[in-house]
Amino acid sequence: MAKVVLVSDMLRGFLEEGYPLYCGERARRIIPNVQHLLERELAQGSTVFFLCDHHAPDDPEFNMFPLHCIEGTAEAEVIPELAQYEGEIIPKRTYSSFFDTPLEGKLLKLKPEKLIVCGVCTHICVLYAVADARIRGYEVEVPVDCVASFDEKAHHFALGHMEHTLGAKLASSGVSQAKPAKFEPPEAVLSGETADVYFTRTVEILRHEGLNPVATMEFFSGRAGVFCGVEEVKALLSRVLPEVHREVWALAEGETMKEKEVVLRITAPYQSYGLYETAIDGILSHCSGWATAARECVEAAQGIPVISFGARHVHPSVAGIMDYSAVIGGCAGCSSVAGAKLAGIEPSGTIPHSLILVMGDTVKAILAFDKYMPAGVSRVSLVDTFKDEAEESLLVAQALGEKLNSVRLDTPAERGKVTPDLVKEVRVRLDLAGFKKVGIFVSGGVSVERIRQFVEEGAPVDGFGVGSYITGAKPIDFTADLHEVEGKPIAKRGRIPGITPNPRLKRIM
Repeated sequence: MAKVVLVSDMLRGFLEEGYPLYCGERARRIIPNVQHLLERELAQGSTVFFLCDHHAPDDPEFNMFPLHCIEGTAEAEVIPELAQYEGEIIPKRTYSSFFDTPLEGKLLKLKPEKLIVCGVCTHICVLYAVADARIRGYEVEVPVDCVASFDEKAHHFALGHMEHTLGAKLASSGVSQAKPAKFEPPEAVLSGETADVYFTRTVEILRHEGLNPVATMEFFSGRAGVFCGVEEVKALLSRVLPEVHREVWALAEGETMKEKEVVLRITAPYQSYGLYETAIDGILSHCSGWATAARECVEAAQGIPVISFGARHVHPSVAGIMDYSAVIGGCAGCSSVAGAKLAGIEPSGTIPHSLILVMGDTVKAILAFDKYMPAGVSRVSLVDTFKDEAEESLLVAQALGEKLNSVRLDTPAERGKVTPDLVKEVRVRLDLAGFKKVGIFVSGGVSVERIRQFVEEGAPVDGFGVGSYITGAKPIDFTADLHEVEGKPIAKRGRIPGITPNPRLKRIM
């Protein structure tokens, strides 16, 4: 049984500026996430339905809302960014995707195992689609970074209602911002210096004995989480495995994994890879731990972007790998140059307190930043160094005007950290001064629990910077076992001999 993706109202009338019911920049942010979601699901054989408002000019709905998405007009068209994807358009005239539409009949024929609902607006048509589907007994998943609304409070209320009342599953889209990374195995790894010495001795003994059988080794996880590190492992294996008599199967980077699930299987002459069991376990353990912590933050943020700010909390030799793993886990960006390079994105960052302290004034510092940094770099200013956060926010906004993208609140623990009430105050003061487009970014000791607090209290946060919660994540233990030697099933006591079936594995080498 396949899955079905219901794309609600991703129409020009809701997502292009100038139309009466334009949902705003927050809604436009989900477009890349929906694109990646459709690419992934279509590749897996899922069916896509675009549920689209197609109103008559005298529709009763216009007693409450302005005229919008009249059938036959540009407003009622799927946005160009999604129009290229294979999917059937189903017109609807009400909030419901099921009422007076052919959707129900089509689903009865398809018998999907799950419905994935995305689009706008979270608290109106998305909510009704989820409710109608749950009433009919369908399992429903809502990727929180693929839904949005013009009303942020209503957006979060609707997500909570879907999860706690309707029984839908809230999840991240699982879509990573990272592009295929190019890893170069360090010489210390290739030489075996980072291996447990008993593997070095094992390979030496087998070499003297003239034994190099084709063997199958399976790696499995100690707990559930986000699988990460396989691209680095692949780069290592491509350097050490022979061109013939090799076969490698694995989950994809960023996929969720279950406890004790086999995530990687290597079949090749044992001496070619036996020395690297330690390195492979270590790569997968740390990368998956970091990626899993990042995914927890992303899911808690319910569509608000999360940036990895943890490079300062790890050894510089692994800072890039950590940030890359965070992006695989769902972070929208990372602060380290090395991590951004691996992920194929631009690094994210503001000005540090040190620049402000050296220059002696926040406004002078942000003006200097604006003067010397390229136009493509976001203008984001810290606003907690010398004055009250709301006061400094207004000062930098007045100084930079339309150039200012966001202010960053990083109030230290000595002054009570950033609170939902502080964010609300800064938002109101910026709005009253005419700076409604200036976003508010929160950092400083941000954890999953604090993210949930901001979301539950309706604080208008536009982004979170997360450091130690990701970097301090406990590694996920990985274990490797030989399961075949020269085609003969084998295993140590307590394990089952032979290949462990896992249809989710894909051949990568």
